[in-house]
Amino acid sequence: MPAPFALLGLPYDASSSFLRGAAGAPPLIRQALQSPSSNGWSERGADALRGLEDAGDAEVPAEPAAARAAIEQAVRGVLARGWRPLSLGGDHSVTYPILRAFAGRHAGLTVVHLDAHGDLYDEFEGDRYSHACPFARAMEEGLAARLIQIGVRTLNAHQQAQARRYGVEQYGMDRWAEAPLEALTGPVYVSLDLDVLDPAFAPGISHPEPGGLSVREVVSLIHRIGGDVVGADVVEYNPALDVRDLTARVAAKLIKEVVAGRESGDLVMW
Repeated sequence: MPAPFALLGLPYDASSSFLRGAAGAPPLIRQALQSPSSNGWSERGADALRGLEDAGDAEVPAEPAAARAAIEQAVRGVLARGWRPLSLGGDHSVTYPILRAFAGRHAGLTVVHLDAHGDLYDEFEGDRYSHACPFARAMEEGLAARLIQIGVRTLNAHQQAQARRYGVEQYGMDRWAEAPLEALTGPVYVSLDLDVLDPAFAPGISHPEPGGLSVREVVSLIHRIGGDVVGADVVEYNPALDVRDLTARVAAKLIKEVVAGRESGDLVMW
């Protein structure tokens, strides 16, 4: 049996560039996962919540450098217990220290990044660790052998140059379905920014970008991921902007599909 996933809350949003509020996301996502309005089963017939561990919320200081160190340490703790971390952000800056915690554990790690934004800035508003920069930091440190970005629709000239510099494979809204996910082998990390979705499907986000994917399309992408998913994060949910907890429920839905992977009944495929 593969290692179980474990939820890890990362209540941090001090590196957000526009609106804050994502630090409040972890308990709302957990509540949606356990809501009696639905159940814990994935679309492919697996009980996704059976065996799902919960490592609680990390104690994350407000000061950014200390926060990054605390996040990295918390993820290392989850990995040391033999679990696969499924982190609940928080803003997207948390992905950089998460990937640092994975360093040296999985050769040839592929990161599958679903987002409206490339998050490839070398620095944003004077901050090299902004939530607009995590994948620039990860790629310059060699934390991923391959970065596949899907749904990005906001690339300026600087981020286009950064993508070329780091060999990022990008599948925007004109060709998102072409991403070669089935062909992936080896370890895979999934980073899911909820603003990859069109705002109609996820009102509770700080940086809505029209023209995005539907929930159905993101579910289809998750189902197509090959390889061995060794960890994941779901970030940028802002409960203060949500409507009837709809975005929390979308987050919970996508988490169940990630956890279940390519399961069918009791057959585990990750």
